[in-house]
Amino acid sequence: MLSRHQAISLEGVSADALQQLRDQACALRDLHWGDRITYSRKVFVPLTNMCRDTCGYCTFVKHPDHPQARIMTPEQVMAVVHEGERMGCKEVLFSLGEKPELRYPQAREALAQLGYTSMVDYLHDMCERVINESSLLPHVNAGTLSSEDVRKLKPVSASMGMMLENVSRRLLVKGEAHYACPDKVPVQRLRTLERAGRQNVPFTTGILIGIGENWTERVDSLIAINEIHQRYGHIQEVIVQNFCAKPGTAMANSPEPDLDDMLRTLAVARLLLDPSISLQAPPNLQQRYSAYLNSGINDWGGISPLTLDHINPEKAWPQIAQLATATAACGHRLQERLAVYPQYQNLPERYFLPRVAERVEQIARVDGLASVQYCQ
Repeated sequence: MLSRHQAISLEGVSADALQQLRDQACALRDLHWGDRITYSRKVFVPLTNMCRDTCGYCTFVKHPDHPQARIMTPEQVMAVVHEGERMGCKEVLFSLGEKPELRYPQAREALAQLGYTSMVDYLHDMCERVINESSLLPHVNAGTLSSEDVRKLKPVSASMGMMLENVSRRLLVKGEAHYACPDKVPVQRLRTLERAGRQNVPFTTGILIGIGENWTERVDSLIAINEIHQRYGHIQEVIVQNFCAKPGTAMANSPEPDLDDMLRTLAVARLLLDPSISLQAPPNLQQRYSAYLNSGINDWGGISPLTLDHINPEKAWPQIAQLATATAACGHRLQERLAVYPQYQNLPERYFLPRVAERVEQIARVDGLASVQYCQ
């Protein structure tokens, strides 16, 4: 395991040193995770694309005056859920902009037409419908949450998530990625991780690299995640995601991280984080499967046979068979997991409320992975 000082010193390492670092990360991965590489078969439900934040790299968010701005209706949500169910999906990823009703009257009016005053209340009821009307598990990615929000959502979700992105406050100043984004204040995001930990919620988080942070800030972000996990034990996976420049955004002309930067970050993440934390890299953003696998990852994240990656719609999901072949070529086996990892399923009284625990038991096999595997 790396110390902070050692990790910081690895910026700009030589090609030979980078290869040694990646080999060490793979050895640690294999020791704790074996030859199994996982993914989750999901549908992506963007409950609303309105948001009170205006990140410099985002095309998902639409201003309420934009013709594509919307809140999905219950009928639209459940149509996606049932189609995903027919295609063998096990996870419903609810992703939504953060608290648009606190900034925009149009968002409040749209919620009111559905009978709600807050997005969290509406999200709760949509998760409940998924539990009651399908065989899938909700995973909630709603951004920063209060303790009451976490308490409200836990009975109807298997897991929750929120990208930390970075702990740097520099990124909040004018001209940087998180300017005018109240929900991207690092302390608020760290508090959400802690609130989930105190309430025993299996949680996904991660870092977004290439948004203006320096290497030390990147290392410190991984360390902050790990320290919270050491206190609560609830961080089930960490995503290392590379920034992708998009036309029409403030960062459209910003340089993207190159492959070596991504591989170095993955290897350092594996050697900084507790080995029990799953390490994930999105397979659709660079499509360098063998390079990622040979840098210490053990998970490909959620992949949908039905819906787009609504955050990066220009980046198509890989075919599962293609990913299985690439994984096997590196000496590993692709296996389908659920929205919640096996180690949390082993303590259902701690991590789930009854309806979620029952659903998990219905669709999990004895080792905690998906009982029906779609790996071809």
